[in-house]
Amino acid sequence: MNRQARLEALSAFLKAQRAKILPQSVGLPAGTRRRTPGLRREEVAQLAGVSPTWYTWLEQGRDITVSNSVLDCVAAALQLTMDEHKYLYALALDTAPGFTAMKEERPEISPSLKWILQELQSCPSIISDRRCQIVGWNDAASHVFLDFEKIPFDKRNMIQLLFTRKEFRRLAGNWEHFVSGFLAIFRAYYGQYVEDEWYEHFLAEMKENHPDFNRLWSQSQVSSAPEVLIEFRHAKAGKMLFHLTSLQVQGSSDLRCSIYTPAPESKTELKLKRLMDAQPASP
Repeated sequence: MNRQARLEALSAFLKAQRAKILPQSVGLPAGTRRRTPGLRREEVAQLAGVSPTWYTWLEQGRDITVSNSVLDCVAAALQLTMDEHKYLYALALDTAPGFTAMKEERPEISPSLKWILQELQSCPSIISDRRCQIVGWNDAASHVFLDFEKIPFDKRNMIQLLFTRKEFRRLAGNWEHFVSGFLAIFRAYYGQYVEDEWYEHFLAEMKENHPDFNRLWSQSQVSSAPEVLIEFRHAKAGKMLFHLTSLQVQGSSDLRCSIYTPAPESKTELKLKRLMDAQPASP
């Protein structure tokens, strides 16, 4: 991400976060002449203890001097989570870790990680890299989602698949909720690897080809590991409930394991077992 793109991303993020905060939730009057939802710029400046002009310039994406302490005040005023706070730092201060160009070939999954994947027989699990490219999965994931083996590796991007494959739209009971979790993870990577130009090209392509992506991306959610309850409406197994847990895999490849654990209060595990017994995985 070049400097101009980083400042534009900062501007969009600050505007989105400001719009989420109700004035009355921070002790300010709601008023009747607000043209947009959320706080005004001068109100954020007041809460952060900075001048309205300085905050306006920051939100406009101007190339100004910022400090850690002032950004901490802005983060507190906007009620940012820890992941959102880190994202703010990365964009405003360019404090992301040293950038290492990512190899274009498929990352190798260690034998131990492959073994763990297969042992999670009742939990559909997917391994992805920092660009959300799917590099590994288990049999349960093939049965619940789709047969990733039939998709060429360069087309096996989870974000792209969510918007291009009808299987995912039909599967998720609340497709937007499902997608938002992955976009939150993707944005966390986006802030972490601010120097990787691949993200700018990918985002431009997605915004051009998928109007729904542009709308959901503008919500500016950031989370390195969201834990959510997801409802699937599987064509053959019926209603299935999963808790999504996202784990970072330690090592140099920056891999992530997304594990869908059957909700204990549901019959999801039994339905998954019946589904897998009825349809053996492709060799």
